[in-house]
Amino acid sequence: LPINQPPTMKLSLPPALLSILLRGSATTYASAFTLSKAYSSSTFHPSSTVATRAPLSAFSSSHNAINNLQRLRGGDSTLNMVAERPFNTWTFDKHCESMDWTPAPEASLTAVSTADGEAVDDADLVIVGVVAPAKDDTDEEEDGDEEKELDPIVLTGKAKELDEALGGALTELAAENSKAFQNGASAGSMTPAMRIVGYNNDKAQRYILLGLGAKDKNKEAGSVNVMKVGSAVASACHDQKKVGSCNVLLPSQMEADNILKAFSTAFHSSLYADNRYRTGKKVELKAEDVKTIQLFLESGVSSDEDVTSAIATGAQLAKGVSLAKDIVNAPHNVLNSESLADTAKRVAAESGGSITCEILGKEECEERGMGAYLGVARGSETQPQFIHLTYKPKDGDIKKKVGIVGKGLLFDTGGYNVKTSMMELMKFDCGGAAAVLGAARAIGDIQPPGVEAHFVVAACENMINAKAMVPSDILTASNGKTIEVLNTDAEGRL
Repeated sequence: LPINQPPTMKLSLPPALLSILLRGSATTYASAFTLSKAYSSSTFHPSSTVATRAPLSAFSSSHNAINNLQRLRGGDSTLNMVAERPFNTWTFDKHCESMDWTPAPEASLTAVSTADGEAVDDADLVIVGVVAPAKDDTDEEEDGDEEKELDPIVLTGKAKELDEALGGALTELAAENSKAFQNGASAGSMTPAMRIVGYNNDKAQRYILLGLGAKDKNKEAGSVNVMKVGSAVASACHDQKKVGSCNVLLPSQMEADNILKAFSTAFHSSLYADNRYRTGKKVELKAEDVKTIQLFLESGVSSDEDVTSAIATGAQLAKGVSLAKDIVNAPHNVLNSESLADTAKRVAAESGGSITCEILGKEECEERGMGAYLGVARGSETQPQFIHLTYKPKDGDIKKKVGIVGKGLLFDTGGYNVKTSMMELMKFDCGGAAAVLGAARAIGDIQPPGVEAHFVVAACENMINAKAMVPSDILTASNGKTIEVLNTDAEGRL
């Protein structure tokens, strides 16, 4: 061979096997292989030193080699070997330092009075709320007997006007689904969608009847029923594809002052979808086509400011619920004590200055003699993070103080008394901390007057390593009490 040429080896391999061998590692690049134009042979140039016993999977292919291979296989000649990570996570040597949050839904929710004269039926999807007749005492006695035939539905107010304009189509829709819909006796129940073409500017529209529960003269609409109604509207907006606008007609029994906050909370919470760890077809966006949802209230509204405030408060509560779900959904390779502490710092940063954040690390906890807490945390990769968020109203006027404490165990193996079943569910052991930080996020957004609120989480993991506590260890808590550990899986009380 010429002196200035590197030695070469001819390899005759089947194309399929060659493809597998050349894939190598998808995270690094090296010019180890070049391909000849023939299907069954390849030329290897040892341009860099490679250990003879290294597995083939340790080699990584150059762009040219992979592009040649792609062309031989009839595919695109451009292939990016390094895929962008879909979410923030650990590396081999370093834990994850932050957790992504699910963004709030973008659909706009508003409310107006039917007296304002806006057209109720000018939307892709029209949902008509129906209150069922009050139950008689005899109805409950007859529940075990044969099904009682329902009287035809009686629509009133704007719903009656709309039904008449549609030629009785809404009454017929209720009759066709009377067995399941029961004239709206169950809050949140819905009929199938009815399509009508040509009624409003030749535009195809969908109409749904929404159950609001049975009438009760002695009670106003309960928040539980209202939240079922809000969730049902969100579900309808998601299920009815290609719907850009939705109008919801609510009768006079649903008074704005009593329902808007609960409706908004349930509606926005029901649009939550955790896609942070999903890719491709697994990603699901709730009601992605819907841009506007407008409530039409026959009871009227007190003022535009009150309506806007109630809906905004509901959305802010839903953001707190969303954060709580994000925390319990996050796997441990994302969420640990330090990334939870980072989440707490972000809650404070987004509060507009109303929330302050103090975090005690290992040294501060040792100074305070927190032996019980540190005993649990000792086996973890990440250091313990004792989180303390404090909310104070900006005007400084404080009439009462409240405190919320939640268990912040980011993962619970059980320690040396290792769990023998359902360990994959133990990322949920931080549910208390999730509720606490979710509440803190909502409070920071709503900023209620007259109250000082404290949010406390002792974040750590119950893991196994050479330093982890073992049965028979005796710990000393910060109040001086000594505790003998008989079972390391009883860490919650520590």
